[in-house]
Amino acid sequence: MKIGVFTVLFQDKSFEEMLDYVAAAGVTAVEIGTGGNPGNHFCDVDALLASETERDSFLAAIHNRGLTISAFSCHDNGVSPNQTEADLAHETLVKTIKLASLLNVPVVNTFSGVPGSDDDAKHPNWPVTPWPTAYSDIYTWQWEEKLIPYWKEVAEIAQAHDVKIGIELHAGFSVHTPHTLLKLREATNESIGANLDPSHLWWQGIDPVAAIKILGRANAIHHFHAKDTYIDQDNVNMYGLTDMQPYSEVATRAWTFRTVGYGHSPQVWSEMISALRTYGYDYVISIEHEDPIMSIEEGFQKAVANLTSVNINQPAPDLWWT
Repeated sequence: MKIGVFTVLFQDKSFEEMLDYVAAAGVTAVEIGTGGNPGNHFCDVDALLASETERDSFLAAIHNRGLTISAFSCHDNGVSPNQTEADLAHETLVKTIKLASLLNVPVVNTFSGVPGSDDDAKHPNWPVTPWPTAYSDIYTWQWEEKLIPYWKEVAEIAQAHDVKIGIELHAGFSVHTPHTLLKLREATNESIGANLDPSHLWWQGIDPVAAIKILGRANAIHHFHAKDTYIDQDNVNMYGLTDMQPYSEVATRAWTFRTVGYGHSPQVWSEMISALRTYGYDYVISIEHEDPIMSIEEGFQKAVANLTSVNINQPAPDLWWT
């Protein structure tokens, strides 16, 4: 497997400076934002769609440094009750799919989004309890009237362009567990899969290795983010896992995003890497840095070092001893 990086953390650099920096650090793949939450600092989608010359230059800068693009990412909410926001998210996603197809980028990452409670809602609504039954009614309405119709359309576009959609299992959005990912995939087509990030699983009580097995058996892992989570049980006892404190309140938060190896041991990460290969994922491990107590440079470098120590690089051998 290749080690890559989600380049959104290097927006203080120019495109060429960023590529030089990550190549020197030893990664071999880049995940590039095209809009939405990640922004499009390194990728002017409209300019690249309009010009083959621009596309050739863009790819040459990447390939000349021994890098590949693991995915484009435009995390947003295409089913937002704010129609202006939903339309912009959808437009960005469709353009990104088209650009990915032109550049032979196999995956576009995003969120499933989350609708409102009804057609008159002004804000998103994330139901996570079946009672009072109003929440169950909202959940059913969201899936039947908004999520499935929307993602059927997107999945058909992706399939027509031979591009996979990596939906990040993330709190606050309708797809946030292996079950909800597979539910959406079953209702659409196999272009829909997971951008699996263990940091969002741990705090939900989901074992990432078990999630890899579940989704891997369904061939539903399209991309993988490497980010860790530290869970502080003393703070869990006070605030619970649905902690609404700002991420900056590290001393009192129930859980905090950390760089690889600072929430869970190398042994845990080696088990995830082994499970990924065992269950059919042999692509890119893309570092995402959101550690609030470690600088971008230090967090990135430590993530590279820690992943390098547990990564499986070479192809699996023939069983020469049997």
